[in-house]
Amino acid sequence: MSFLESKDFMKRAGRFLATASVAASALAFAHGASAQTLTVESWRNDDADVWNNQIIPAFNKKYPNIKVQFKADPPTEYNAALNARLAGGTAGDLITCRPFDASLDLFKKGHLVSVNDVKGMDNFSDVAKSAWSTDDGKTTFCMPMASVIHGFIYNKAIFDELKLTPPKTVAEFHAVLDKIKANGKYTPIAMGTADQWEAATMGFQNIGVNYWKGEEGRKALIEGKQKFTDAPYVQTFTELASWAPYMGDGFKSQKYPDTQNLFTLGRAAIYPAGSWDIPIFRKQADFEFDAFAPPAPNASGKCYISDHTDIALGINTKSKNVEAAKTFLSWIASSEFADIYANALPGFFPLTKEKVTVKDPVAAKFVGWRDTCESSIRNSYQILSRGTPNLENELWNVSAQVLNGTMKPEEAAKKAEDGLASWYEPHKK
Repeated sequence: MSFLESKDFMKRAGRFLATASVAASALAFAHGASAQTLTVESWRNDDADVWNNQIIPAFNKKYPNIKVQFKADPPTEYNAALNARLAGGTAGDLITCRPFDASLDLFKKGHLVSVNDVKGMDNFSDVAKSAWSTDDGKTTFCMPMASVIHGFIYNKAIFDELKLTPPKTVAEFHAVLDKIKANGKYTPIAMGTADQWEAATMGFQNIGVNYWKGEEGRKALIEGKQKFTDAPYVQTFTELASWAPYMGDGFKSQKYPDTQNLFTLGRAAIYPAGSWDIPIFRKQADFEFDAFAPPAPNASGKCYISDHTDIALGINTKSKNVEAAKTFLSWIASSEFADIYANALPGFFPLTKEKVTVKDPVAAKFVGWRDTCESSIRNSYQILSRGTPNLENELWNVSAQVLNGTMKPEEAAKKAEDGLASWYEPHKK
């Protein structure tokens, strides 16, 4: 081979190698794209089977090239563990978001991507998005997944035995309670005050939305146009105080598990509830139970429910698979996901505007109230618990004291207002 021939051969060989290199790079890129994996981080370590056996397989039927793995921490450890991973750059692609301030803080620190442009976001109302949006409502940083709803669960066998009808008004509610108490066999209301949070969550927040008119009152508190010393809040505490004679002996030392046992053993007729109790009662109660909405103060006017935003999913800004993560969030916004979630975890209700068929009859009863009543969220969660004293914890305390008879409704209202006014500018005089 001559020098010129040799030189030409080397040129052609070089071109071949360059072409082969580009082809190999393209193949490697394609392989990487098909093999990308999203990691979902969560505090719900009790629903891993639902994710692994139902949610992820359903997603992969439509998007086989995006692998998803689910990792969970115990609920009490999640915030600290997540913050450590975010600081160390090892957090997952998708982060399960708690409502309001904890997630807002992550967004302000630059850990969460805005999801305003994610397809499917318009499937959610402003109320649904409020738990994962900036205070001005302009930026949403987590895709809403589900809420929990408050109401009352009752023992149908007891109601049938005593010929009782589920009440619709406060007057009817008290008539039912009087009949149960007069019978003497059952505790009318299953609730205790030892843990305090039940008094506020299943008591004050459960019934209060009908007095302060849901979002109207909640927003008025934030704006400083209403105060806890105003009539709707005093009236709520007054109604709550009226429950005490129906709560049975020893309710002051009764903890949450005790309350659940009292009801599932068939010894109590009515349970002021969070919908998350439904799966527990399905496992433990050997009787049929049903639900009724928070009784209205009067027979006329609108009804309201506490439809509290609970769980959402956001994207880690340091994720290397942001577009794939957005694809997953779009699917989370779909009716397909909503149907799986609602029925695999009855009592956790998808926040989408799309209609979802909930198969559990009691869970269906709860979510059906959205069709006839206006939804709101607990009034202590957005903005009003950022200072000291923390309003949420303050409401736990005063609600329990009202039920225990150690604080009058007017005193409870004043204590809540004074605490808020001590640090929150719109409530300062």
